[in-house]
Amino acid sequence: MKKYLVVIITALILLPCIAISQENPAASSAPGGAAQDPGKTDEQSVLEAEAQQNTLEILKSIVKSKATLKQRMDEKKQAMANAGSETEKQYLSEELAELDKQMADAVSDFEMTATGVEIGLFVANKKERFDWKNELLSLAEPGIMELKRLTAKARHKSKLNDELAKYQDLLPVAIKARTRIESLISQSQDPALAAALKNILPEYNGLESQIKNKVDLVQLKLNEIERQEASVIDSTQDSVKKFFKTRGLYLFLAILACIGVVLLIKFLYQNLIRFVPGYKLEYRPFHIRILELMYRGMTLVLTVLAIIAVFYFVEDWVLLSLTIIFILGVIWAAKYTLPMYIDTSKLMLNVGAVREGERMIYQGVPWRVKHINFFSLLENPDLGITLRIPITELTGKTSRRFDTHESWFPCRKNDWVILSDGTRGGVTHLSHETVELVLRGGAKKTYQTPDFLAMTPLNLSVNFRIKETFGIDYGLQKDATTTIPDLLSAFIQKNIEQEGYAEELLNLRVEFAEAGASSLDLVVIADFKGSQAPLYNRLRRSIQRWCVDAASQYNWNIPFPQLTVGI
Repeated sequence: MKKYLVVIITALILLPCIAISQENPAASSAPGGAAQDPGKTDEQSVLEAEAQQNTLEILKSIVKSKATLKQRMDEKKQAMANAGSETEKQYLSEELAELDKQMADAVSDFEMTATGVEIGLFVANKKERFDWKNELLSLAEPGIMELKRLTAKARHKSKLNDELAKYQDLLPVAIKARTRIESLISQSQDPALAAALKNILPEYNGLESQIKNKVDLVQLKLNEIERQEASVIDSTQDSVKKFFKTRGLYLFLAILACIGVVLLIKFLYQNLIRFVPGYKLEYRPFHIRILELMYRGMTLVLTVLAIIAVFYFVEDWVLLSLTIIFILGVIWAAKYTLPMYIDTSKLMLNVGAVREGERMIYQGVPWRVKHINFFSLLENPDLGITLRIPITELTGKTSRRFDTHESWFPCRKNDWVILSDGTRGGVTHLSHETVELVLRGGAKKTYQTPDFLAMTPLNLSVNFRIKETFGIDYGLQKDATTTIPDLLSAFIQKNIEQEGYAEELLNLRVEFAEAGASSLDLVVIADFKGSQAPLYNRLRRSIQRWCVDAASQYNWNIPFPQLTVGI
């Protein structure tokens, strides 16, 4: 799959370059094949004259090298005739074969340098078999061949640079070998040894000469390529103009065809779907979803066919081939993600694990699934926000039916809440990301929504209850469960009315709670409307104050804890 993706990406990036290459024959010709520019400057003429002179020098050197090789081949043949053993003949035969190969290279180099073109261009090459497992993939051959041809020059230049580096590394070795042999000849006192050394000296002289010729030849080819590259850079502007007149125009027509097909199909679908029963329902029925899925699939198929048709009618086989490569790559990649597409299709048809009109949890917050599409809509009535998410976010999640009384969030904006950490404040901002509270006095405190929910907020803005404990002395034990609760209740009720809380009071009771260690405890239970939530602590303090005032009025002793020390 990686291979196909690389080809697809390369094809899409190199489309303009392909057109530029086609509009510049000089850019893809062999070294030395650039056309003569009638408007060349004097400097260019001088450079070309120097290049011609260098070429003549190289040709002379190659001719000399050929003569040396021929002489050495004759010597090897004579030595083979005089050889006394098969082993010696085998060794001489291998050397002769190597010399013959060098002679063939020298002949090829001479012709290539003299003509300035690659001789291999005129040789009929064996057609390479385009090996694809599926015959349908043979349609992609033109695009791949075009990409290969486009990069041929860069690959050829890289190969020449490698050859130049190789020969430049070998040249000092050959010189060292030749100078060593010459040094040994000059120092030898043995005529037989000197004669043996002189016999191998021509071979290394020829080898040195051949390597020098290779260096000069490769350098000449590189210089020619660089001159052609300069010519290509100068003509880039014209090439770009030609691109937009030919292949660029075809791409533009393909884009227009895509847009036209999409708009036409959308127009037809929106007008025809209105006549289908159930089209205007809030939650679309199954047959409407089937039609929408078919509409999207048809849009994709017809759009691709429109692109192929444009490239076919303008007979641009390269763009057509690259389009097919892209399609095949997408199909190849899609087979690995087929389960995901199946799950997505189920969601689109509203037969998956998440369905429209049901309740689901997303990012720790409950949501009502309002609409399922490629971009789905989730809403939370209490938060007052609608969230748009890609359909892939629904994969792996579930939804359920819900009752009308279910809450979508513990509070709403402007509600007052008490958290498990003791914080009490009014809600000024709500979202599935953060909750902001304003405390009494104006300070603000912000929570991450998951942290806020983890603190089990107590919402005071509906109705709330205050329970305050008040202790009296054991000397009042006789009346603690009978008359004292009634008296305290009446006293608190009177003060509530005097201080303006009567309309917000829902219920008031005073009951005996327990016999404590040093007091008889009464509990005051007061229920208030949610509108008094901002005064929650003030009401608690007021109830304690009213209890103390009642004790003073009725002469009830308020005990304090007794500390007993044992002796």
